[in-house]
Amino acid sequence: LEQGLHTPLSLKSTVYISPDVPSIDQAYSKNSDSITVEFAEVSGATSYILRAESTTGDFFFETPTAKSPGTVVGLQPYTDYILSVMSVNSGGRSQPSYPIKARTVVIAPKLNTSSPSNDSILVTWPPVEHAIRYTLIMIQEGSSTRLILNTTDTTVTFDKLEPGVSYCIKGMAWDAEGRTGDDLTVCQITRPPSPDVTQVQLTPGRSLGIAVYWMTVQGANSYLVLASNGQNCNTSDSYCFISPQECGQNHSITVTAYNDAGPSSPSQSVGYITYPCPPENIWVEEPIAGNCSVVWEKVPLVEYYVAFIKRDDGTEKSCNTTKTTCQFFCMCGYTYLTSVFPYNQAGTSLFADVRNYTTIPCCPQDVSVKLVSTETLEVMWSPVKGAELYETTAAQTNNVLHCNDTSPVCALSDLTCNSLYSVTVTPCSELRGCNYTCTPYKQETAPCAPEILNMTQTTNSTYKVLISTPNSPNTNYTISATGRYDKYTCQSRNNFCELTQLSCGTIYEVTAVASTAVGKSLPGYSKTLETGPCCPSTVNVTQVTQAMTNLTWSPGTGAGSYIATLMSPRGEAKCHTLDTHCLMGCITCGTNYSVQLDAISSTGYRSQCQYRGFSSSACCPTGVKLYRRTNNSLRVYWRSSSPQAYNHTVELYGTGANYTCFAAAGSMYCDIQEGTCGDVYTVVVAPVGKSGVKVTFCLPRTYSVLCPGSNAGMGEYNLSE
Repeated sequence: LEQGLHTPLSLKSTVYISPDVPSIDQAYSKNSDSITVEFAEVSGATSYILRAESTTGDFFFETPTAKSPGTVVGLQPYTDYILSVMSVNSGGRSQPSYPIKARTVVIAPKLNTSSPSNDSILVTWPPVEHAIRYTLIMIQEGSSTRLILNTTDTTVTFDKLEPGVSYCIKGMAWDAEGRTGDDLTVCQITRPPSPDVTQVQLTPGRSLGIAVYWMTVQGANSYLVLASNGQNCNTSDSYCFISPQECGQNHSITVTAYNDAGPSSPSQSVGYITYPCPPENIWVEEPIAGNCSVVWEKVPLVEYYVAFIKRDDGTEKSCNTTKTTCQFFCMCGYTYLTSVFPYNQAGTSLFADVRNYTTIPCCPQDVSVKLVSTETLEVMWSPVKGAELYETTAAQTNNVLHCNDTSPVCALSDLTCNSLYSVTVTPCSELRGCNYTCTPYKQETAPCAPEILNMTQTTNSTYKVLISTPNSPNTNYTISATGRYDKYTCQSRNNFCELTQLSCGTIYEVTAVASTAVGKSLPGYSKTLETGPCCPSTVNVTQVTQAMTNLTWSPGTGAGSYIATLMSPRGEAKCHTLDTHCLMGCITCGTNYSVQLDAISSTGYRSQCQYRGFSSSACCPTGVKLYRRTNNSLRVYWRSSSPQAYNHTVELYGTGANYTCFAAAGSMYCDIQEGTCGDVYTVVVAPVGKSGVKVTFCLPRTYSVLCPGSNAGMGEYNLSE
């Protein structure tokens, strides 16, 4: 306040004043969840607030309204509320008006409707709380006429109504104050009237059915057609198809109309029959050859029968009869197709079972018997009229039935080889049996397979094969030896044959085949013939040391391992290897050796191979010594170990000079003129072979030779080694 007193007089402030308190004119309820309040509007108010409180104090609600009247919603039916109104502007809201009490009305009954018949509607509802009576108003669809009914019950039936017509029913409840509450309208259609069936007829086609026609009725939206056999169809049209239907049936039809209220009463039943079923059992009897009759079982709902007899050459006959038999003339060897059609007022069946009947068949005239394998005969012939199956037998097998088939072909298998058979083809039919008067045909089987008994080698490349001869004389036998890259054969009429020029180191499969004018036998069981491995084409012997030799050779076909042998009167050297070379010791120098190589296959077959002899190199000399002589020369001395005399070569290698000397055969020393003295020498003495090749593996020796007059006190022939 003190600050306000010091406010400058030039400043101005705006003061907002709340509006006046309005007054309520009246409050009333038209709906069970709301109360409408009418009040006197006041000046200066921009809007109003309606306040509703329950008399019990457990409900409080305010809702704005722009003007009078205003409505408070969200209330409970038939409940007392205290209502007041407040005016509102920018200055705030006014004080509440003087309160007024008002009660909401009761709720509308919840109507449940149904149509128990096509001229009545049943209305039921649960009791409405605080209601003392009810009012129902019914209006027919398309009409302005109203039927008003007041009642205190909760069930009402309206009868004498039109079938298939919709009716709308409004329901209201009254409270004790005489006020009507909410209203609720429901619509219900009455059940449709019964339709009248106008026509029932059969529908031809692949599947037998019936077509039903009727007059449509008012208010129906679908129809159910029910047959006495339980079949039905449902449609909204004025016709319906029921399929499939069985032949030979006598049934009736009813039609029932449906709408939302339910079904009408079924129409009067209309009967119908279907055409008769064809006979299930049809057969042909032939008591005397050529005199046949078609016979069938009796069928219900039949007025007469028509039988058709058609021969397989196109000839046809029919007969019309009320009996169950029809006679006709039948010829041997023909097939007859018989069918029977029964008739009644509905017509005849669209199909009939066809029965075949074949008279006794004739014998085939073009029988062909040929050999298709060593022990199998193929028999072929043209089909004959009336034959349903054929039996094929052979007299040599005690007439055992080899084939019992409908096809004009037979295979007689598992026969005996090298045998003559008499084959008979017998045509048969199920009703008339078989014709056993047919002529047999003869055919011989192929020869029997020979067996290889033994195989022996006669030369390096020739083998004699011994075989069995299980066939008749004059049978030819062919023996074949098949290798990987070559094949050899021989032929004979005896029990043996020689295979020549077989390759070494090869595995052959040997088979034997017999042949006659009829054909060839199966190959006998084969046996494996393995020739010895091939000898290597080249062998080289190279001496490595005085006591060792390296033996090499080219690979031998079929050889898996080798045994190399060097033999001499002074001993032998041998090695066993998988390779094509061998390093052999125990060699004596200066000796002539014979060379032998055994090629061995992986299965143990061996070939001995001889080659040109080999002479070992001369023996290296022993006792090699170096002497100084008085004339400033050096003498190399040795002892020869070889039994034969060889030329020798002597080589001295020193730091100052190198010297070479040759000694004739039989000599055991060689002199060399020394250019310098006091040197250290390496001496190699080696024999020279007859071919002029020097032995290269003699060991060198090293000597230190003093000069003459040396204070070492060495004599002129002394050797320092």
